Amino acid sequence: MERGNSYSFRGKSPKIADTAFIAPGAQLIGDVEIADRASVWFNCVLRGDVCHIRIGARSNIQDGTVIHVNSGDFPTLVGEDVLIGHKVMLHGCESQARAFVGRSSVRMGTCVVETGAMVAAGAFLPPGKIARKGELWAGWPAKPIRAMTDEEAAMVVNGPANYAELAAEFRRLQD
Repeated sequence: MERGNSYSFRGKSPKIADTAFIAPGAQLIGDVEIADRASVWFNCVLRGDVCHIRIGARSNIQDGTVIHVNSGDFPTLVGEDVLIGHKVMLHGCESQARAFVGRSSVRMGTCVVETGAMVAAGAFLPPGKIARKGELWAGWPAKPIRAMTDEEAAMVVNGPANYAELAAEFRRLQD
């Protein structure tokens, strides 16, 4: 079964749960772990060369996303049930469980998107910023612009299950 292109680096190899979906064309390098029912979609690059990357259960990393780390103690952590949109750049930052990161956004070192927070499409979250639960952050640089709507909060809660089902369907096509 195709599991993307996985490469060892400095004695570390990607670890991929049997139930995860790794799309053809995805590149996983070094200290990268992908948990159960998580998905890494087409043309993503996850480069855990100088620190580690962890993708939690049922989270999805959508097409064209690049995830890297900062040297030393600045990994990139994606909790469980997180939605990472298309063409996102994550660099040495954290997305806690049930967070949402909109497409084409950029997140830099040590910033955090808390559980139940949302970063809008195209936003730039600078180093050290924290998007708090229930907040929608937008802009360049991003700042909190309002509380999330009930509809947005429901999307954050329900979206990961939809992606997990879609990923399972793609996995069946690969078998």
